[in-house]
Amino acid sequence: MLTVAALYHFARLPDPAVRQGPLLDLCLAQGLCGTLLLAPEGINGTIAGPRGGIDAVLAHIRAWAGFSGLDWKESAAQTPPFARMKVRLKAEIVTMGQPDVDPTASVGNYVAPQDWNELISAPDVAVIDTRNDYEVQIGTFKGAVDPDTTTFRDFPAWWEENAHRFHNKRIAMFCTGGIRCEKSTNYLISQGVNDVFHLQGGILKYLEEVPQEDSLWQGECFVFDQRVSLGHGLQQGQYHLCHACRRPLSPEDRQRPEFELGACCHRCIDEYTPEDRERFRERQRQFERNA
Repeated sequence: MLTVAALYHFARLPDPAVRQGPLLDLCLAQGLCGTLLLAPEGINGTIAGPRGGIDAVLAHIRAWAGFSGLDWKESAAQTPPFARMKVRLKAEIVTMGQPDVDPTASVGNYVAPQDWNELISAPDVAVIDTRNDYEVQIGTFKGAVDPDTTTFRDFPAWWEENAHRFHNKRIAMFCTGGIRCEKSTNYLISQGVNDVFHLQGGILKYLEEVPQEDSLWQGECFVFDQRVSLGHGLQQGQYHLCHACRRPLSPEDRQRPEFELGACCHRCIDEYTPEDRERFRERQRQFERNA
């Protein structure tokens, strides 16, 4: 059984490029796979591998100045959920495109998973899902508002157009692991919203700690690795990815006539050229030959 650690931390990282090589070397030496993003604002990513390797990499990152408070969530996988190990340099560890947003200055009020149900059930609370549309489609909290955004960059524009809907409401926000809410709550504070809350540890921590019989979560939670989705208790879900558009597909979706393994699904049937489709088919043939 492999340990999977989803991690992030906002802190000043003056020269991410200096950290990149040593961090990658350590991950490879410890037999890990996954992706880590480094930016001047911090680190974000998911790694998987043996328990000792995960511990070694987490200790390495926590030893950096300002990173002792590194946050991570753990789950398990039977097989490696990533094809390889990558450490990438980025402008932001989660891209919002708002240069004035600074989670190290202020964020919303953290709400522990065991207190989340009470908060979002209150009549004066509006619950907002900050994730992308394809993530929301496979699962969300009961009664949550879906901004229907295709990327996190779209969230500020959505808020500006819809802020009037939430007048005199407390705002409760959530995302997969908590990182998007660090930025979205800081953004709302900058827009003059005072009562802002977010789920500490994100959906993953909620699914880990809140029993299914007490849960207000409906569906499964999309994750950015080959497991695709997780359910209560962080058990692997039933979704697979369309290898053309990378959207999650349920068992029912894979039975639809538009679905072709490796080439298309009902969501992307009209999004690619015939040349693209043939390229996808050849990729699938190569995969099957090498399997």
